[in-house]
Amino acid sequence: MRSLNTRLLAVVSVAVGLLLASVAGGFAASPLKMNCITHAAFFSAESKQPKTLDPQVFIRDPAAPAATGPQRIKHVAGVRPPLIDQDAKSAMLYNAEDKPLGFDLQTWLSASGSVMITDQGGKPVLEATFKGLKPNAHYSLFENHFDQTPVSFTPMDGTGTTNSFVTQPDGSAKVSMTLPDFPTHANAVLLIYNSEGQTHGLDRGRIGVDAHHQLIARPE
Repeated sequence: MRSLNTRLLAVVSVAVGLLLASVAGGFAASPLKMNCITHAAFFSAESKQPKTLDPQVFIRDPAAPAATGPQRIKHVAGVRPPLIDQDAKSAMLYNAEDKPLGFDLQTWLSASGSVMITDQGGKPVLEATFKGLKPNAHYSLFENHFDQTPVSFTPMDGTGTTNSFVTQPDGSAKVSMTLPDFPTHANAVLLIYNSEGQTHGLDRGRIGVDAHHQLIARPE
């Protein structure tokens, strides 16, 4: 009887192992496709802002006092985060120190992108396409970790060596990189605009000053 039970246990173990391998293999073989949305929309919905705003770029407002914004970004007097459904889309954008970013709110919000992550030889590979970004500008892809408190950020490639790129003269870009892990709903792909023309390796940069979250894609 003991021998029979042992054989049955072995058979069940093998079956469970094959099932798990099949599920994992099927998941890895299925491409993860995501469309990006503006970080402004994502942040405002997640943090339940009364009005949709962008906490990482600023417009001029003579009545605005120096303050700390909704993402704890300190800005000087005379600028404030734009209200997406209220402020003019032609309003020029500035950083938290009132330095011009070189484009208006409409241009900032019109950027788009899509991300596909596939298993290639047992490694997750990200391929992304972007349009409407600032021409000949520096951008980086970072990963949000929503399962950490506070939310943390790491370079999308895990090393900060292949996660940055420069856009084409028409503001488009196609990028590809190997990821350390396959993203889940606990993560997100984050596009960061480096407004001072340089990337920051393992660090995002000074948020709202020389680094600005523009687009984000989160797995379901």
